[in-house]
Amino acid sequence: MAVSSSTVSASVPAFLCSNTTKIPSFKVPHHTPLRLYNAKRTQIWVKRSCFKSTITAKVAQQSDLQYRKLGDSDLQISEITLGTMTFGEQNTEKEAHEMLSYAFEHGINALDTAEAVSSLYPIPMKKETSGRTDLYIASWLKSQPRDKVILATKVCGYSERSAHLRDNAKVLRVDAVNIRESVEKSLKRLNTDYIDLLQIHWPDRYVPLFGEYFYDSSKWRPSIPFVEQLKALQEVIDEGKVRYIGVSNETSYGVMEFVHAARVEGLSKIVSIQNSYSLLVRRFEVDLVEVCHPKNCNIGLLSYSPLAGGALSGKYLDINSEAAKKGRMNLFPGYMERYNKSIAKEATMQYIEMAKKHGLSPVQLALGFVRDRPFMTSSIIGATSVEQLKEDIDAFLTTQRPLPPEVMEDIEAIFKRYKDPAIL
Repeated sequence: MAVSSSTVSASVPAFLCSNTTKIPSFKVPHHTPLRLYNAKRTQIWVKRSCFKSTITAKVAQQSDLQYRKLGDSDLQISEITLGTMTFGEQNTEKEAHEMLSYAFEHGINALDTAEAVSSLYPIPMKKETSGRTDLYIASWLKSQPRDKVILATKVCGYSERSAHLRDNAKVLRVDAVNIRESVEKSLKRLNTDYIDLLQIHWPDRYVPLFGEYFYDSSKWRPSIPFVEQLKALQEVIDEGKVRYIGVSNETSYGVMEFVHAARVEGLSKIVSIQNSYSLLVRRFEVDLVEVCHPKNCNIGLLSYSPLAGGALSGKYLDINSEAAKKGRMNLFPGYMERYNKSIAKEATMQYIEMAKKHGLSPVQLALGFVRDRPFMTSSIIGATSVEQLKEDIDAFLTTQRPLPPEVMEDIEAIFKRYKDPAIL
C-alpha cells in the first residue's frame, strides 16, 4: 500500500542511538581491506554460498517510514533524508521538483543540501553551477508549508579551491566571517528565513578524508579553535537564522572537542554528524558509535552514501552498461575514486551474490543494512530520477524489518574479509 500523502503514522522502535520515540500522526504536504586471503578461498566461499539456495528474506507489506529524534534536538526526522547534490548538474529544475514532491508525498520530511553542491562535487568544480541546487529547492519550497520541511545545509570547511563561494577570500575557513557569509547566502538562495540544521561540511583542521585512511601528522596545520567556531555558530543561532548545528566528515576527537567546548562555554551543542556509512564503509563503528551513543554525547548519525555512490547497486561492475555510462563516477572522472580504484569492487560482487542468494536485490540489501543499524538516525538517499528514488524508498518500506539473522551472518562473513575495501 502507498503511504498516504495526508497522514503519516510515525511508529518508531526503540533504536539505541537515535533517541527514538513514538510520535503522533502528522500532516505531510501533498507535494510535498582486507583482501580475501587468496583467490582459491574466494572461489570456495562463492561456491559454498551457491549451495544455499533457500530464500530467507521476505518482502514485507509496505509500511510507513519511521521517525527518530535527531540527537538532543527537537527535530523528529524521517529515516530517509533526501539528498539533492544531483540538482542543477544532473537534473533539471522540473526533475528536481518531481523528486522533491515524490519524496515528501511518501513520508520523507528532511532534505540535505550544501553551499558546495553543484559547485564542489563535479570534478573539476564548475563556478557557473554554484548555488543552482539551492535555487531549485527554493522554487519548490514556495508551495510548501515551511514548518513541515526539515532543511539541512552546510558551510564549507578549510578549502583552497572553493574561494569563489565567498566575495573576498583566497582560502575558506570555519570562522565568524565565513560562517556568516555562508549562512546569509544560503538563506537568500533558499529563500527562507531560517535553516533547521547547519553543518560544518568538513573540518577546518587537517583530517584524512574521502578514501584516505591514516592520519598523516606531517599535514597538521593551525586551525580555527573549536570554541571560536561554536561562538560564530552561536551568533547565527541567536539571530534566529539557524536552529541547530552539526558536523560532517568528522572524527571522534572533533566530536568530543565540540561537545566539551559547548559545555564549558555554555554554547549550543552539535546535535548531528553526517559521515559516510555503508556495507563498504563501516568506520563509524570503530569509536564514533561510542562517542555518539545517547548515554554519552547523544549525536545523531545522518549517513551519506549508503549505496557507496551507487556502487552497491552493482551498476558499475559492467562499465559498458547504460546505467554505468550515466553514473556519476563516469560522468565526473575522479569523483568517488575510492569505490572504483580499490578492492571495493571485489567486496561489492560478494555482497551482490549474497543478496541474490537471499532473494534480495543489491539495493534492498544495502539499504536494509543501514536502515537496521541501531545507531542510525537517518540515511541520506540521492537519485537522478523518480524511478530510482522509488526503488530506494521501497527498499526501506518493503524489505523485511529487520533483516533476518542469516542475512546478517553472511554480511559479517564478507565484512571479516573486506574490513575497509574503499581505502585508496
